Amino acid sequence: MVINKTLGPRVVMMCGPGGAGKTTYAKRLESEGWRRLSFEVEFWDRGITTMPSAEVVAELKARLLRHVAAGNDVVLDFGFWFRRQRDEFRAILAPEGIVPETVYIATSLETILSRVGNRRGRQADDWPLTKQTATEYFERFEPPTSEEGPLEVVS
Repeated sequence: MVINKTLGPRVVMMCGPGGAGKTTYAKRLESEGWRRLSFEVEFWDRGITTMPSAEVVAELKARLLRHVAAGNDVVLDFGFWFRRQRDEFRAILAPEGIVPETVYIATSLETILSRVGNRRGRQADDWPLTKQTATEYFERFEPPTSEEGPLEVVS
C-alpha cells in the first residue's frame, strides 16, 4: 500500500483535490495502526466552518512532531494541493530524519463531482462542496512529481 519501508516512524502526506478519495485511503492506514491527522476533523470538532485556521495548522504540526518523536507512523489527511505546502511539511520533518512519502490520489473530475454531490455535512469527513467549488479546487491543484521525493500514485 505505501512505498517506503523504513525502520523509524513513517509519515504519509495524502495528496489530491477535494473528493479524490484521500480520506478513504488514510482511514485504511488508520485501521492498520497509523495516527491520522486531519484538518477537517479538527475543524469539525471545534465547530470551525471556515478554512484555513492558522491555530489548528500550528497545533497539528506540533502533534505531528510529538507522534513521530514517540515512534508513531502518521498519515496526514490534509490534501496538500500545492507543492509549497508539501515542501513546508518536508522541512518540518527533515530535522527528525524523516522523509515523508506522498500518496497522490489521481481521480478524474467526473468522479470527484459525483462524490461531492453526495456530501451532506453530517460528519467531519463529509464537508459539502458545490460542483463549482470542487471544479475550482481541481483546476488549481498542483500534482506532485517524483522530483519531490517518494511518491505513490493511486488511480
